[in-house]
Amino acid sequence: MPTSQDSLQDQLTADIRRTLSQARIVPTPLPDCAGLQLYLLAADFPQEALSPAEMHAALHEPAYWIFCWASGLALARRILREPELVRGRKVLDFGTGSGVVACAAALAGAREVVACDIDPASLTATAANAALNGVTLRLAGDFFALAEDFDLVLAADVLYDRANHHFLDAFLERAPEVLVADSRVKNLSVPRYALVGAEDAETLPDLNEFDEFRRVRFYHGQR
Repeated sequence: MPTSQDSLQDQLTADIRRTLSQARIVPTPLPDCAGLQLYLLAADFPQEALSPAEMHAALHEPAYWIFCWASGLALARRILREPELVRGRKVLDFGTGSGVVACAAALAGAREVVACDIDPASLTATAANAALNGVTLRLAGDFFALAEDFDLVLAADVLYDRANHHFLDAFLERAPEVLVADSRVKNLSVPRYALVGAEDAETLPDLNEFDEFRRVRFYHGQR
């Protein structure tokens, strides 16, 4: 008889196969993450077999949640390594993607975690990953519709588009403290934000990214 985890895995696989017909979603343990695992694209996905329609969908309607991006992995590791960052605090994970950072914050003892993403498929995957890891998250689709304050905002891999940089000020309007992880922005020159560290991480499954994109930088924002 199928388990609830089997049902979640089957649902996510069915969802992604609407655009990638040969994709499989499988539970994947994350390295150095204290047992945290995610439903991710199977590492044996045959990328060379994409049809023109699938290639178009992959480029123009990217399913970010099927990967654990390097910055998300690095931020999750840091939270699990330094649980005092989130313990007892109300936390917002902006651009949650697969929910890796939100799940890590919940596992590390955050009082409440809101996982926010404009992609409904991402929120579906995040809910499944929360269940997979036995944690409770609140889901939100619109950051600006959240009429509440937080103790901490977390954001990983959201600065790849300069159009998103305006969120940095908006984060500090909602919380006195922000922690951003990013592998694309090497020198963030924004008032009230400072570089506080860096570490190497990888995207899972492996995308054969250049080494420069495996170096994740942490920026701390403060009112």
